[in-house]
Amino acid sequence: LRAAVTRVFDHPVIARCQLHKLRNVTDRLPDHLACTVGKRMRQAYRADTALEAEAQLEALAKELQRTHPGAAASLREGLAETLTVLRLGVPPTLARTLRSTNCIESMISIARNHSRNVKNWQSGDMALRWCATGMAEASKQFRRVNGHLHLAALRRALDEYVAAETGDAVRHNEPVIAA
Repeated sequence: LRAAVTRVFDHPVIARCQLHKLRNVTDRLPDHLACTVGKRMRQAYRADTALEAEAQLEALAKELQRTHPGAAASLREGLAETLTVLRLGVPPTLARTLRSTNCIESMISIARNHSRNVKNWQSGDMALRWCATGMAEASKQFRRVNGHLHLAALRRALDEYVAAETGDAVRHNEPVIAA
């Protein structure tokens, strides 16, 4: 997925779901340890800075390495991408929504269910039309994003992040509409 995103977009800012990361790590641990590790991961994800969170998570991975190397490897894999929202400095109300990919997965699931009875995909255009109608169907169940008033701040943070990575200033003049 990452390779596809980087092929399509010039300078993507990739964020991984913190909830899935937490689940993936704790699933590799015995029950008596999973609760403690999950608590420490949640605490790290609520740190004031990405640097602080990364240090806490790396220390946790180091502790797990000797007795549970699979959990440690899972924690380290994509670690920086789980801290993207924190690194961008997104306001807490919007960050809470962006830390999870559940809203995206819900939309994909509804779109997939909408097109599951199509047996003869005649062309790429047909697939795009069905995908679009599935997303339109999914949109009926959308709720307002928590922290939607901070979407303009998210855009600025993304522009600044990309500018720092590339040396190019990116500016959007269109207003952010949060209906």
